[in-house]
Amino acid sequence: MKILMVCLGNICRSPLAEGIMRHLVEEQQLGWEISSAGTGDWHVNQPADRRSIAVASNFGYDISKQRAKHFNRDMFDDFDHILVMDQNNLKDVLKLASTTEHRNKVKLFLPDELEVTDPYFDDKLFEPVFLEIEERCKQLIAEFK
Repeated sequence: MKILMVCLGNICRSPLAEGIMRHLVEEQQLGWEISSAGTGDWHVNQPADRRSIAVASNFGYDISKQRAKHFNRDMFDDFDHILVMDQNNLKDVLKLASTTEHRNKVKLFLPDELEVTDPYFDDKLFEPVFLEIEERCKQLIAEFK
């Protein structure tokens, strides 16, 4: 199984989701491929935001080697699930989908049409966002197994 996490710049939320999910998947020896990307291209090849790296490290996850990627049409064929952090990301990704099969791969990361808050402009949001993402990653593993 191949799962792609998507947010706006691929430096805060989706790198956390990638790193957490990858760690949990490796612990359970599931053999899934986990990656992340951003709908914007401003941060391509840059590391995750220092605050995301720090909060992940505080909870035992290392995301320091991940580098930002830009979402592109090829990713529809490369991944089984494309999980986006908010409605704007959903809209931007779906604009690039050319088939029903591609559109069906795209869903919000959180259930019930909920969005993961972007912590970029508020340092205090990084830990609650981390905890929300970690909990959802555990749920997703249970759902996808």
